[in-house]
Amino acid sequence: MRAKPKNSDKPAERNVAQNRAASYNYHLLEKYEAGMILVGTEVKALREGKANLRDAYAVVRGNAVWLVNCHISQYLPGGPYNHEPLRPRKLLMNRSEIFKLGSKTQQKGLTLVPLRIYFRDGIAKCELALARGRKQHDRRQAERDKEARREASEAIYRYRRR
Repeated sequence: MRAKPKNSDKPAERNVAQNRAASYNYHLLEKYEAGMILVGTEVKALREGKANLRDAYAVVRGNAVWLVNCHISQYLPGGPYNHEPLRPRKLLMNRSEIFKLGSKTQQKGLTLVPLRIYFRDGIAKCELALARGRKQHDRRQAERDKEARREASEAIYRYRRR
């Protein structure tokens, strides 16, 4: 392998897709990083930023974790060798993490939610979170708390400006 120069112009991580609604719809308990098994046209489509995590989720089946319902658009120059946009994709994690996630997702109300897909040093990664769904009143309360924090920080800022 080649040694990477220290003063590289490119950032080490580059976001491709992000699930912004996840933190609003779920209480995020723990975060995990997983590699992804992709075909060539999927990698090229990801490099163009054509992915959507809106309805995606992950499941533990047997000894593997699968990313389900993640839409990666077809790569137009791929022609007949293109991939299926919504196919399930296998995620690469340590065996101990897989067993831990499998036992935790068996509990009531816990699920695996993908937060973002990104490239780290040219390798596609997926950030997952173990999450518990929020009720509608929890979402409203979270919005009120966020608004209160923002107003307090603005008031402190205005006070210090005097």
